[in-house]
Amino acid sequence: MNANEAISKTVPKGRVAGKALWVVQVVLGLDFIIGGSLKLLGVPSMVNLFGRIGAGQWFRYVVGSLELAGGIGVLIPALGGLAALGLVSLLTAATFTNAFIVDDPPWAPLFWLVVAAIVAWRRWPRTKMLFSGLRRRRVGLP
Repeated sequence: MNANEAISKTVPKGRVAGKALWVVQVVLGLDFIIGGSLKLLGVPSMVNLFGRIGAGQWFRYVVGSLELAGGIGVLIPALGGLAALGLVSLLTAATFTNAFIVDDPPWAPLFWLVVAAIVAWRRWPRTKMLFSGLRRRRVGLP
């Protein structure tokens, strides 16, 4: 399979489905760019939330940076699936944190977890190509 055939498999069948997936990725990316920025800027509600978590404000900076990176990454075609996988990990932790540590409803992070998982799943062929390309470069193959 050549690169063009592999890339064409990363887009769902049909123009409407492909465009819908990009709309979902843009919404997901913007949500995380905004959320990560709010954490990094020290918005009082975010400072309060991380105070309730009890891990320290340094953790707010880590989570904010990861959210910002994931939000930007999901908007880059070559990195969208990989960034979505990272967001799935982050959102899994956020869901458990809401449910068991801060006693907030887990529905918002759970919703975004499902959205990020769908993006990661639909972009999996391109993510696989990214890893195989890195592996080839590491071993010195063309």
